[in-house]
Amino acid sequence: MCGRFTQQRPTAELAELFEARPAPEGATGHYDDPGGHYNVAPTQDVAVIVQPAPDRARVVDAYRWGLVPSWAKDPKIGNRMINARAETVATSPAFKRSFSAGRRCIVPADAFYEWRRVDEKTRQPYLIRRPDGAPLAFAGLWSTWKDEPNEAWLRSCTIITTRANEGMERIHDRMPVILPPEVWDQWLDPSLTDTELLQALLHATPAGELEAVPISTAVNNPRNKGPELARPVEGEVLTV
Repeated sequence: MCGRFTQQRPTAELAELFEARPAPEGATGHYDDPGGHYNVAPTQDVAVIVQPAPDRARVVDAYRWGLVPSWAKDPKIGNRMINARAETVATSPAFKRSFSAGRRCIVPADAFYEWRRVDEKTRQPYLIRRPDGAPLAFAGLWSTWKDEPNEAWLRSCTIITTRANEGMERIHDRMPVILPPEVWDQWLDPSLTDTELLQALLHATPAGELEAVPISTAVNNPRNKGPELARPVEGEVLTV
């Protein structure tokens, strides 16, 4: 799964990296610069890269993490929709409409956190990143939901996960789908509706491209936010 990650880069840098532009302030009713977040947790606003329509430019915007389908009766359903499984994303009632109708996004990250079970009582957290510091482009989906009584719109997102590669399996059996730059255009293209082609993009990063660095258990508490969470502690760095 992917339940915690970092977004350290400011909007201007994300816009340059993903050939996008910052969304107009107030476009979604809530917009904050996402830079400097070292412990992004579910239900928080996260930076996403979206292309709203084929003839419109990509934007960097802030959507709530935890997808709320348009048909939901209560937005609390999003609390259980932080991840979508690559194997079933095209058929799941919660995600298939976003997947096939062009409501796909990239959730940029600098690293993500995962916990390795040491024994029955201990789990060691790891920061997982590219050794060269390049950004991670998580495959995501987005949706809109209308709060009818208040005439307010909620934009939300989820991160797609897949079976872990053989290196990551030492820590967890799932990992986020990380899209390489050469498929960003396809993934974000809202006119692309070929679900077989899209699903073929959803595979694990080849083993050996990432590293897992042991970090402090301070990351366990989502209220802890500072850069110290990403600092290595004593222990083996794993190649995943």
